[in-house]
Amino acid sequence: MSKTAYSAQQVNITNCDREPIHIIGKAQEHGVIVVCDLNSFHVSQCSENIEDILGIPHANVLGLPLKQALSKKVAKSFKKKFRNDESLLPEKLKIGEQKFLCIPSISGDHLIIDVEPSGKSIDPIRFQEQLTKILTELDESESVNEMCQQAALLVKHLFDYDRIMIYKFDEEWNGEVVAEVKEPELESWLGLHYPATDIPKPAREIFMKQGVRIISDVHYKASPITPEISPLTGQPLDISNSELRAVSPIHIEYLQNMKVGASLTAAIVLNGELWGLVACHHYSPKFINYHQRQSCLFLTQVFSNKLALKTTKTFLENTAKSDEVRKKLVLQMTSIKNIADALYRFDPKFTDIIECSGGALVMDGEIYLAGVTPTRTEIKQLCDEILAEKEVYFSTKSLLSIYPKAKDYKNKASGILSVQIGEQDGNYIMWFRPEAKETVSWGGNPEKKAYVKDGVEYLTPRKSFERWTEKVAGVAKAWEEYDFEAVGTLRESIVHVLVKQQKDKIDSLNEQLLEANKELETFSYSVSHDLRAPLRGIDGYARILRDHYMDRLDGYSQKAVNTIVKSASEMDTLIDDILSYSRVGQTQLSKQVLSMKQIVENALDAQNAERNYPRTTIKIAEKLPKIMGDRRMISQLVNNLISNALKYSGKKENPVVEIGFDQQEDEVIYFIKDNGVGFDPKHKDKIFEVFSRVATDDFTGSGIGLSIAKKVVDKHKGALWVETIPGEGSTFYFSLPDIED
Repeated sequence: MSKTAYSAQQVNITNCDREPIHIIGKAQEHGVIVVCDLNSFHVSQCSENIEDILGIPHANVLGLPLKQALSKKVAKSFKKKFRNDESLLPEKLKIGEQKFLCIPSISGDHLIIDVEPSGKSIDPIRFQEQLTKILTELDESESVNEMCQQAALLVKHLFDYDRIMIYKFDEEWNGEVVAEVKEPELESWLGLHYPATDIPKPAREIFMKQGVRIISDVHYKASPITPEISPLTGQPLDISNSELRAVSPIHIEYLQNMKVGASLTAAIVLNGELWGLVACHHYSPKFINYHQRQSCLFLTQVFSNKLALKTTKTFLENTAKSDEVRKKLVLQMTSIKNIADALYRFDPKFTDIIECSGGALVMDGEIYLAGVTPTRTEIKQLCDEILAEKEVYFSTKSLLSIYPKAKDYKNKASGILSVQIGEQDGNYIMWFRPEAKETVSWGGNPEKKAYVKDGVEYLTPRKSFERWTEKVAGVAKAWEEYDFEAVGTLRESIVHVLVKQQKDKIDSLNEQLLEANKELETFSYSVSHDLRAPLRGIDGYARILRDHYMDRLDGYSQKAVNTIVKSASEMDTLIDDILSYSRVGQTQLSKQVLSMKQIVENALDAQNAERNYPRTTIKIAEKLPKIMGDRRMISQLVNNLISNALKYSGKKENPVVEIGFDQQEDEVIYFIKDNGVGFDPKHKDKIFEVFSRVATDDFTGSGIGLSIAKKVVDKHKGALWVETIPGEGSTFYFSLPDIED
């Protein structure tokens, strides 16, 4: 990439957030960047100011062994540690009367060495005293802002910059000066806000990576690293870890506009994310050496740890308060059947779990309100038009920015935190916060200006840093992590209660169903048994009329007597089947290993198959596997299925009934197949219902046989199903568990 191409890319306002400051290819004026090949330890690139600082002509140093370019001691130390995979530490270098520090870092196949003046170091005793003092004061601080002020004071004492600021980022990467220590004559910037574009994403990423950054003279003349393209890779060199890396021209102009002469910036990292910065400004050139910068980095890390403890403590305190409310809400939900009543009608309410001005509970089409809220109509629209398209959780501190209709109630619900509850869509809990109604003071107009040249829009840093204010409309106090934790925990509790209520309801219905089923079986058995006595009387007297008085009756009366006898016989069969069906439900299982072959043979004998179905070919598989079950019930199951097959195939020209099995892994599936009339497959489930018959009137039956078979299989916790083709036959399959429960 040429210098011209880099410059254009660097300042194009459309890609400011992608400015490649890690390959800026220049060094600051107070030191030299020397680059060498890690394989040969020969110098491959160098900043052009090497002659001014070290007295070595730039043209002479390229290609030299590092030991000749700097010193044997430095080269030997770096080479040894690199090849032994040890940490590379700075090495001292003396040229004449001047003392330097060689600071190493690795970038791919390159060893980058920053050579800078040794400078003055902090008195270790003074540093320890100041650090002890600040640790005590940080521990005693009651708020985060107070902690920040104490940290700024320490940095001021140690490094004596004209202005020390603690700069905190918000969720959109805008910054606010939350602490400041300055010289008396300077205007205070405490409380000023700065837009995210002042510190774009590439700069934030490098702050996270490097930790501390110095600009010793804002008006320095950058020294190019040449050759610009690495001879080793053919690509621009990544020098993001370099202490001497030059600064973005945009940032330099930005600092110049602020009348700043030098700066020191250190990253404040909280829970792995950039929380803010320690920003030090001096109004004349100022250099602090590497060890001082490391002391600043250490101090910032100590502050970050204390900040983590403080924020964790705040998080735990608020979580504990919310949890107390949640426990009381759970008690109300378990005591009161109506969850909506439990959440909003009594104290505490769901709105007490976090800081809010009001809330809404939407359940099963009803909307319940608590506190200051939009109207029910407005909440209904909010659910339909915004929340329905969101995930389980949704939050914003500026509802107006994404939903213009919220303008009508921004004084009630500029901020919203919502969570979906239950499995049914449209059930939500919402918490609201009103418009904060605050005026934000910016460090100058936050709108960066640009000018157009040759069709490219170029960025111009702000030139005014006087207080510029704007009223923030439709923005509420931001939701905190402990708010999300409290809401998430409450949702889990509500879901748990809902599931338990559903389970209790299902258990109750099951108990009622079991009791009703038991009563029905007892009733069926009793009714069927009691019907036998009068039925036998009817059948007996009808047979007497038929056997002894038939010749005295006319034709119509004779037909009537025969109908009575036939109907009584069918009624007797039906009662037998009902008694069998009831008996299956009432009988306790007595499982044992049974011979399936013997059960099939007994069933064929009971059907008198050879005599009643002489044309039917019956095929029985060899070595039918044994089966575990209740002997009487399994016999009844097989007998009913074989009876069915024989009956519905008996009128075919060449009837065939096949009894066999399939082995599928550890499961045995038995089948009884016929080539009879079959039936419409849409009745595959209905056929097992009591009194359900799908055959024509050409075939007799009570419609209970297959119901008995299904009940036997269910009693054994097995499976029974059928496959059928009309006119071609049916195959009934069943399988039972191999072991006793």
